[in-house]
Amino acid sequence: MRRRPAILINLLLVFFVCCLVLPFSYCTDQSSFHEKSTQFQEELFIPLDSEYTLDASTLEPTIFVALFVRNKEHTLPYFLRAFQDLNYSKKRISVWIVTDHNSDESAAMLEKWVNSVKSLYHDVQLEEVETQWFYDNQQSNLDWTKERHKRMLMLRQEAIDKARQAWSDYVLFVDADNILMNPHTLWHLITVDHVVVAPMLNTLGSYSNYWCGQDERGYYQRTDDYFPIKNREKVGVFDVPMIHSTFLIDLTKKASRSLQFWPLLNDYKLDLDDIIVFSYNCKAAGVQMYIDNRFVYGFMPIPLRVHQTLIEDVEVFNHLLMEVLTEPPVGIGIEIKPLELLKPIPKQSKLGFDEIYMINLVRRHDRFYRMKTVLEYQGIHFNHFKAIDSKTLNTTYLKKMHIDMLPQFTDPYRERTLTRGEIGCFLSHYFIWQEVVKKDMKQILILEDDIRFENAFVRRMKHVMDEIEFIKLDWDLVYIGRKRMQLKVPENPVPGTKVLVEADYSYWTLGYMLSQSGAKKLLAGDPLPKMVPVDEYLPIMFNKHPIQSYMDNYPVRNLKAFSVEPLLVYPTHYTGQENYFSDTETSSIWEEVGSVVYNPRQKHEL
Repeated sequence: MRRRPAILINLLLVFFVCCLVLPFSYCTDQSSFHEKSTQFQEELFIPLDSEYTLDASTLEPTIFVALFVRNKEHTLPYFLRAFQDLNYSKKRISVWIVTDHNSDESAAMLEKWVNSVKSLYHDVQLEEVETQWFYDNQQSNLDWTKERHKRMLMLRQEAIDKARQAWSDYVLFVDADNILMNPHTLWHLITVDHVVVAPMLNTLGSYSNYWCGQDERGYYQRTDDYFPIKNREKVGVFDVPMIHSTFLIDLTKKASRSLQFWPLLNDYKLDLDDIIVFSYNCKAAGVQMYIDNRFVYGFMPIPLRVHQTLIEDVEVFNHLLMEVLTEPPVGIGIEIKPLELLKPIPKQSKLGFDEIYMINLVRRHDRFYRMKTVLEYQGIHFNHFKAIDSKTLNTTYLKKMHIDMLPQFTDPYRERTLTRGEIGCFLSHYFIWQEVVKKDMKQILILEDDIRFENAFVRRMKHVMDEIEFIKLDWDLVYIGRKRMQLKVPENPVPGTKVLVEADYSYWTLGYMLSQSGAKKLLAGDPLPKMVPVDEYLPIMFNKHPIQSYMDNYPVRNLKAFSVEPLLVYPTHYTGQENYFSDTETSSIWEEVGSVVYNPRQKHEL
């Protein structure tokens, strides 16, 4: 006999207990990273009213999960890990998976997963349909033809029929690139108590899995209601005309009996699009769709255009992983972990450089872990260069290294001298320059540990290097991330390429390419006895610093400096943003006697 919604009252306390005792699995094993992640996870642990009594004889509702997979080899390790980590009794879940039209290893990966978990769930069925990778008239892997929409509608209808035949209480439709990071997702959706409800999924843009408006043709229409919900300025469960990608249908409600995906209703006159069809059918059945944004549920990638490729789809998903890992306001500071069974092992590459240095303070384990993870996502092999820590600098060491400040230097923002953090930052870069010369390296890439990567960074970086080689550019230094200081002055484009400009006065040393000739020139400037911040020194050496008196101390200023345009890396946080912190800016200022003075300088650096 099927259970009715009244069982929800008895289940609320079960949910409450689960929220308290089940760990949130996306914490990293790195203790410092874990500590910083805790504050970001709190909103995922939801307290409920404890006035309900627990009926120990009550079982959880049964859920039929429908998963349709095509070319998702790159997302499945992360999707399946999140799915397995949902805090719901697996014996109350049946999973039906259909995979077809693949040109990757999705089917093999799913088969491996099913064999490992089939004893855990009530039932797991995998159907591998032997097909070519394309539909008739399909332009690319990402093209949705009418035949493909029809196929999806028929699969969804088959799924809801199977769920009804099995007397399941709910059917969950979920896309294989929708990462349900919140382990309490199923409980949250069940307790909403609506026929059709979707968890609002975040993206790296304005896109989400709902619409607030539809035009007369059934397509998206802008409304004033969308962004307040998307940005969680308004929090709750909202009736909307369209939800898609991931949603739950309550089959215990009578209204659900009228819901169908296929065949089309007799009066349906709109385009054959699976999400528009279901939206239309819900309206015809008198069923309202709802979107729930009360909690952070997870993330989904922004869909690509028809002409784009599967390679770009992989790049977009990897970029999503990297951005989510970054602390707010960019991401949520939590790692989306893969299933160990299916964990991808990307090939490690130095992208054509002799070495890729990642500068990081040893005590900043949190930054190291994030950078290590995002570089691994991209298959980038790096050398962890342990930065010179300002906390270890003393007057004896500075004198031994013949380090002194350029006498007339004053910080342009705070009217103060160098900080010890700036000294440590300079020395970190300086010692890498020495290593380039000592080891006779042709070209290297230097990255700091508080950067974000542009989407498709590896491909774009390789394109830049190919362009440099093609035009035979004579270069010493190429910024891939910086802050332009003279925006009103246009920079000269490099003839023969659209991705490089001649660098003008710039701040920040987030990331830059350096040739051996560039390293030799920077060392030949003999900067230690007349030190300025490293991001002031670089433009001095390519003769673009606005203060002539500084440049006069370095007679030979012939560094050939360029910049990638558009840039490929950016700061994780800017001054004034939530979670902005600079180890350089909060260090003590230069004092010969070593006195400690707090420095509030607000310029982003290492």
